[in-house]
Amino acid sequence: MFTRYLLEWLRAIRLKGELVADLFRKLFGSKEDTKPRQADAVTTAPLTDQQIQSIISSQAPRYEIRQLVASVGQSVGKQRDHNEDSLLALTTTISGSPESIPFGLYIVADGMGGHQFGEVASNAAVRIVGGNIVNKFHSYLYKLPPQSLQESLQEVMESSIMEAHQYIQREAPGSGTTVTAALVLGHQITLGHVGDSRAYAIYPDGRLDSLTRDHSLVKRLEELGHLSKDEVDSFPHRNVLIRALGQGETLEADIFTIPFPQPGYLMICSDGLWGVVNEKDVVRIVNESPNLHRACQSMVEAANAAGGPDNITVILAQIVG
Repeated sequence: MFTRYLLEWLRAIRLKGELVADLFRKLFGSKEDTKPRQADAVTTAPLTDQQIQSIISSQAPRYEIRQLVASVGQSVGKQRDHNEDSLLALTTTISGSPESIPFGLYIVADGMGGHQFGEVASNAAVRIVGGNIVNKFHSYLYKLPPQSLQESLQEVMESSIMEAHQYIQREAPGSGTTVTAALVLGHQITLGHVGDSRAYAIYPDGRLDSLTRDHSLVKRLEELGHLSKDEVDSFPHRNVLIRALGQGETLEADIFTIPFPQPGYLMICSDGLWGVVNEKDVVRIVNESPNLHRACQSMVEAANAAGGPDNITVILAQIVG
């Protein structure tokens, strides 16, 4: 909206430049100045539309403080009648002290298709994991003096996932869900992962690194050498999980801490995206999009254009400054 108004304003000045010049001469010039002179006949050359657009687009954003930014995208897809994916995206930056503190919490959960209450399980996962972590950090982030955590970041993540697992077993028996959660504090990410939703690091040079390992039957068979890379894509039971929240008496989540990709992006998504859109297209969309919101929407559109066989969810985050 601002850009449109600026364009109109610049064009108006361009068209009315001579009238403005005459008005200034009449208001501030002497009597002699009002007489036509050869110099008065000289006018500035009008800017073309291309020049105006170049001026606007050259003003790259400048960030005075280090901050975390994020966006999300989601769709039910083309072949499902309801959404079993859930997400949570929470971004906070506290500044005013000698150092700004980026804090972010990003969670994707994919309810298990074919199970009763799959959407209930995924929604419980993001709310319980997210709520538990936020409660743990409330005193650290928002009280003075800040109170240090009594647990490590990995312990906070693990206890939060276990609480969600127990809730789903109790309140929605027979259901299940994946969960991939990223807790960003400063320049570090603590990841908690169960199932086959994924977290990726994406870099401007075209690299894409998978940060998580699928807890699926097809992945396990590939690791054991029973399936080749080519056979994985055509395996008839690709969606069968060997670990999921709400399934089994015991649960082992993958939990680890790594540096935030810089320069680069953190992406978390359900298999409705990564199972449909190839990695090269994902990297191209992210690196060519003007902002995170457009990148997320374009990835969702690409998954739907490829048939949209499942629910689609994506979160994209970046540290700037």
